[in-house]
Amino acid sequence: MTIAICPGSFDPVTNGHLDIIQRAAVIFDELIIAVGNNPGKKPLFTVEERIELLEKAIAEIQLTNVRVDHFSGLQVEYARANQARVIVKGLRALSDFEYEFQMALTNKKLAPEIETMFMMTATEYSFLSSSLVKEIVYFGGEPVDLVPTVVLDALHKKMGSRGKKDEEKPFINPS
Repeated sequence: MTIAICPGSFDPVTNGHLDIIQRAAVIFDELIIAVGNNPGKKPLFTVEERIELLEKAIAEIQLTNVRVDHFSGLQVEYARANQARVIVKGLRALSDFEYEFQMALTNKKLAPEIETMFMMTATEYSFLSSSLVKEIVYFGGEPVDLVPTVVLDALHKKMGSRGKKDEEKPFINPS
């Protein structure tokens, strides 16, 4: 049985993330979506909220071999603890590749038994990021086709209509 992890911050999960998750779920016997606690980021949603949003989004698309968990620390240590042989990373652009390539080489040095697999996102999501979605909602936009409905509802609940058509408010990066 081949187990893979798909780590990320998922703040919040987007349709681009779900594209990678669905395609990876077909390849592996078990796929663990590992919500990371990155001390370098200030997330909008708590780890618990991100897990709940992911679980609801995955239930909607009926992926039975996917489960959601969380971790702190090194991806490779989490992979080892869960007997995962592969780390799945989604790529959108060349800038993603540069960072993820460096991470993959470091992970290979730390855990030679664990492989990293890069998956290119579908073209329609190649521009999409969680930060962009939060910014759209912050300024009153509706990223309807970019996130699952459950996520859009959670964004509205968390962010309300802050900044909506308010030209006098200074820009504050919501990520």
